[in-house]
Amino acid sequence: MPRSTSSAPAEVPARAGHPGAAGADAPAAPRRSLLSAGRGTALLAAGLGVLLLAVVTSLAVGAHQLNPAEVAASLWTEITGTGSTYADDVVASRVPRTVLGLIAGAALAVAGVIMQGLTRNPLADPGILGVNAGAAAALVTGMAFFGLSATSANVWVALPGALLTVLVVYGLASGRRGSTPVRLVLAGTVISAVLMSFIQAIALTRPEVFTMYRFWAVGSLSGRTMEQAYDVLPFFLVGLAAALATGRSLNALALGEEAAASLGLRPQTAKITGALAAAVLCASATAAVGPIGFVGLAVPHIVRSFTGPDHRWLLVLSAVVGPALLLFADVAGRLVAQPGEVLTGVITALLGAPLLILAVRRMRAVA
Repeated sequence: MPRSTSSAPAEVPARAGHPGAAGADAPAAPRRSLLSAGRGTALLAAGLGVLLLAVVTSLAVGAHQLNPAEVAASLWTEITGTGSTYADDVVASRVPRTVLGLIAGAALAVAGVIMQGLTRNPLADPGILGVNAGAAAALVTGMAFFGLSATSANVWVALPGALLTVLVVYGLASGRRGSTPVRLVLAGTVISAVLMSFIQAIALTRPEVFTMYRFWAVGSLSGRTMEQAYDVLPFFLVGLAAALATGRSLNALALGEEAAASLGLRPQTAKITGALAAAVLCASATAAVGPIGFVGLAVPHIVRSFTGPDHRWLLVLSAVVGPALLLFADVAGRLVAQPGEVLTGVITALLGAPLLILAVRRMRAVA
């Protein structure tokens, strides 16, 4: 992996208003690593344009094709509650999966940025703290022992399971001086392995549980309802607000904990805040649409190839690019297997892999 894929300490600029600015003793860095406000705004505008295109495509494309004018008219009908046509019904059926695609894509991408920044590991993704395994274990437990079957109830089972797993991982990784990236990764790996063994044992011995679990385990936006979006929306908004506030802290932590502390940052507080924000984001996305992979790994690298290592812009732009990638993957899944569809989690890997390779090659070219 090229060195530019991680937020190396030497790439954090030292200037006024930036975490690297701490007088004459602050570590210096090349100015090229700092994304200017003008370029950042231009990238954000371009990203929002792509996201708008993804939303319109998600609402218009499927087994029944609609044009943008029909989509706009149907959305207006949905808002005002006037009239009802076949096109209105088609758009109304696609709104929940589009809204959940926006939520899950932004949550997974931003969580991926935070986990890569905290662990200083370019291969880290949101599941590194055992969030996906915790959500899946809670869901399987509910299916096997409490008769869980309604999709609308999955959120309130998977969400606490994911959050509880994160607390356990932190408890195991914490020492006298707090947690370290290495201990977090090891604890997350161990807990994930234990929970996945539990899941396999239950699923293989109870065929009815395996039947329900196998569709959720791949991750998909299909078959979801607006109630699920409403359930996870408060957690998503809280997690996103906390995550966006960690940009300067992540830039400072990229210098190393000792340097960050000398700049007035409390490293352990910053790490706990960032990790909890990532956990809430990933847990809400996983609870709603299943453990969709590759978004949290690929999107931060794709965005970083344009923004550099400045986490302030990296977090914002990842929150825009993530849902766009997820929605385009969902649309592709509907088109390749008509009249059926391929689950979104499969398509994200197929789309994300080449994009990640191109991003890495771009970063190598500009390094």
